[in-house]
Amino acid sequence: MESRQIILAGIGMGSKELITAEVRKLIEEADCLIGAERMLACAIKLRNSEEKCTRECTKYQEYRTEKIISYLQKHKEYKQIVILLSGDTGFYSGAKNLRNQLLEKLSLVEEKKIKILPPGISSLSYLASKVGVSWEDAKILSLHGKDMNFVQTIHRHSKTFLLLGGKDTGGRHFYETLLEYGLGDVQVHVGCQMSYEEEKILSGKLYEMKAEDFEGLCAVLVENPSYCKAAGMHLKDEEFLRGKVPMTKSEVRSVSIAELELTEDAIVYDIGAGTGSVSIEIARAGEQIRVYAIEKNPEGGVKLIDQNRKKFRTDGVRIIEGLAPHAMEDLEAPTHAFIGGSSGNLREIVQLLQKKNPDVRIVINAISLETVSEVMGGLVEEGILPDAEILQVSAARSKVLGRYHMMMGQNPVYIISAGGRKPRQV
Repeated sequence: MESRQIILAGIGMGSKELITAEVRKLIEEADCLIGAERMLACAIKLRNSEEKCTRECTKYQEYRTEKIISYLQKHKEYKQIVILLSGDTGFYSGAKNLRNQLLEKLSLVEEKKIKILPPGISSLSYLASKVGVSWEDAKILSLHGKDMNFVQTIHRHSKTFLLLGGKDTGGRHFYETLLEYGLGDVQVHVGCQMSYEEEKILSGKLYEMKAEDFEGLCAVLVENPSYCKAAGMHLKDEEFLRGKVPMTKSEVRSVSIAELELTEDAIVYDIGAGTGSVSIEIARAGEQIRVYAIEKNPEGGVKLIDQNRKKFRTDGVRIIEGLAPHAMEDLEAPTHAFIGGSSGNLREIVQLLQKKNPDVRIVINAISLETVSEVMGGLVEEGILPDAEILQVSAARSKVLGRYHMMMGQNPVYIISAGGRKPRQV
């Protein structure tokens, strides 16, 4: 019977003093230790400090799942294997995927042959205790090797804890992006090399710090006493920077976004984004929604979208300068698409959207009857948008004329929606 035992052990921040007694014991008893350089160095130091630890142990420096599996497939002589994992095995960890891959590729008969053990103290609780801040109300994110929105999260929460690291989500990017979005006044606690002799913990306003303070693998706790408490995503028209660029009116935005039937992980194209008003309200609907604002006008629309994105701190909006559908070709597949302007390329845009994702949910705004005719008489009849529905929105706002309030009608807008009709959980 297979007697091999594989332990996926979280070592937290890496200091041997903070590793659990259970993990320490298993490291001492292992005949094979696997992990990245820093993790192995920690384990070796721990074993060397224990006089009773005399068992021979092979060390294999590796963190990539496929390499680890290949090594274990070739070396079946090892029976007590400990794979060292940084941080918390239950927090943005590769432990779950590694465990599943090991079970599949090594053909282990019993799942109990693989155990996942948690670390002693997480970096979050360690940093919070060091700076004297409670963290039960903190929003928790990991930017380590991930492309995630974090500006909007910090903007909408009183406390945010983040793990930094990686090429595009490292400390400098974090620091410069927050300043760019006008969040220099937030209180920041940053911990680097925590629990080691080289530990560095700094606290202060972001604008008082330097990008170098966030170098390497750091943990950051951000306090934002002036966080946004607004519960709704909708904004008044006059709140947007507009210039002379056409903008989808508030009432139409509300209905159009409702027709999109957004999900929390939506990837949305806003085609013909104009001022970015639709993009920004979509982004405000969920902190991890990604919106690609596609706009051909560099001087008017693109600059305004960037200004409005920063004003409302919606880093979920990515600006794509160019004409659709060509500007859409290299983007990730959308789950939803809003077409506010097509520059005469409506058919080609819809076809590319459906090529990228046959189940994409599409909402089109049309002002002219010709556009409505193109959709209902062309795309619908040809089976490109067979389930299209059309809704006309007519709104009027009051205007003060002397002692009277007169209702001034806006242009009627046709909202056409199609696709993406899979049942949603409610």
